[in-house]
Amino acid sequence: MKLAINQWAFGEAIPAAKAMAMAKEVGFDAFEVCVGVNGPVKVDATEGDVTALRKQAGELGLELQSVASGLGWEFPLTSPDRAVRDKGREAIGKALQIAQWLGAETLLTVPGVVSAEIPYDVAMENAIKSIDDLLPVAERCRVSLGIENVWNKFLLSPLETRDFIDQFQSPFVGAYVDIGNAILTGFPEQWIRILGKRIRMIHAKDYRAGVGTLDGFVMLLEGSVDWPRVMSALREIGYDGALTAEYWPYPHGLEVTLEHVAASLKAIMAL
Repeated sequence: MKLAINQWAFGEAIPAAKAMAMAKEVGFDAFEVCVGVNGPVKVDATEGDVTALRKQAGELGLELQSVASGLGWEFPLTSPDRAVRDKGREAIGKALQIAQWLGAETLLTVPGVVSAEIPYDVAMENAIKSIDDLLPVAERCRVSLGIENVWNKFLLSPLETRDFIDQFQSPFVGAYVDIGNAILTGFPEQWIRILGKRIRMIHAKDYRAGVGTLDGFVMLLEGSVDWPRVMSALREIGYDGALTAEYWPYPHGLEVTLEHVAASLKAIMAL
């Protein structure tokens, strides 16, 4: 597996080029570019800007296997408002293009949310239609839509996620499994075994189950994740991609954040 880190770990002030150089210096094998309306890499970035990042990554010896994005939170594909869904599909389509320019294989995709204003059945219908509409773009770009398990009150189990993915009958719709996110209501090793070959990428986070809020996210190896079981499950399904840490910088020590993440990931991968 590859030692990888997500761009959000560097904060919004550090450009992707500098973040990649820092990641390589710490010893990471791969880097996950993050795309958004306001950055860190803007969704309307030009091909020239993006290919320059790809060239730099190649010179550094960093792999760019995936792209992350929170566009599905900002423009939920589950929304009853067609204009919102249209904006979401347009933005995710641009992110798929950026992923292709980078040479990445997977785009982290949040398919939307369930809320008091968006009933679950409506959300499901709209998400299916929206992903179906995005499939031709994903296929043209040769980039998979990696459906992530997030705290969006939608696709709450690995069984439901499996069935959601399978209905599209396409290798360009898969799962992006977030280890820490799974702890609140389940067991990440079960998500891994049930989703199996559908898994495109893995986010590595840790979480203390007894907290029950966002404050429960902690540094790798400090939470409730049973990492030996997780690593056993990943090896069982033959996963050999990036193990990408998704963290935010400590308030007063970015370098220490990166060192802690790298050391913890190495220890986890040795289990």
